Amino acid sequence: METHLHHSHTEHHMQSSDILRDIVIGMSDGLTVPFALAAGLSGAVQNTNLIVIAGIAEIAAGSIAMGLGGYLAGKTEVDHYNSELKREYDEVDNLPDREREEVQEFFAGLGFSPALQQEAVAEMTKDKDKWVDFMMKYELGLDKPDPKRAGKSAFNIGASYVVGGLIPLSPYFFNNSGVEGLKFSAVITLICLFIFGYFKSKMTGVNPISGAFRVMIIGALAAGCAFGVAKLIQH
Repeated sequence: METHLHHSHTEHHMQSSDILRDIVIGMSDGLTVPFALAAGLSGAVQNTNLIVIAGIAEIAAGSIAMGLGGYLAGKTEVDHYNSELKREYDEVDNLPDREREEVQEFFAGLGFSPALQQEAVAEMTKDKDKWVDFMMKYELGLDKPDPKRAGKSAFNIGASYVVGGLIPLSPYFFNNSGVEGLKFSAVITLICLFIFGYFKSKMTGVNPISGAFRVMIIGALAAGCAFGVAKLIQH
């Protein structure tokens, strides 16, 4: 019963980590890329309608592209696991002695006595499915992925990109001047980038304050360069 509860906790933790990773990927680009695009357009045109239309088009294209990337990554993970699973079943069927030796080496590494190693190997290899699952996890370091992971990842990343992208674009809905819209957009987006960078850094074990400033500065540089290039081309 205790083992079952621990397994359930591990699965929940893994799924939560996957969701957070997807949100970080989507929000990171969603906040930065549309912000830089809107800043660049603000340096070239004053018509906020054009900026909004271009921004929405970019958010739509970016969310689809990012979501597709997440889907392909999730699908690749599942395909890789299934490929290795098939190979392990083949090795258990055709090379059982070698696979038993690998199981014994694992228990020897845990400090089991030779007699206890033999008992553990005999117990582990009684059921072929459990044997293969054991080899997948402890020999190859592969946990069984969620078969729906690809679709979930695509949605999480795509939706996060849309949410992130609408933040820097939203001030342009309420301003007739591109430069005025950029001022409000810059304030709102840089605050959001700082907050996002803070929590992202806490998740990854980096100093949260320095990480927050790093993310904010990268976003500001991207937008500033886009604005400067647009002004340069305009002149």
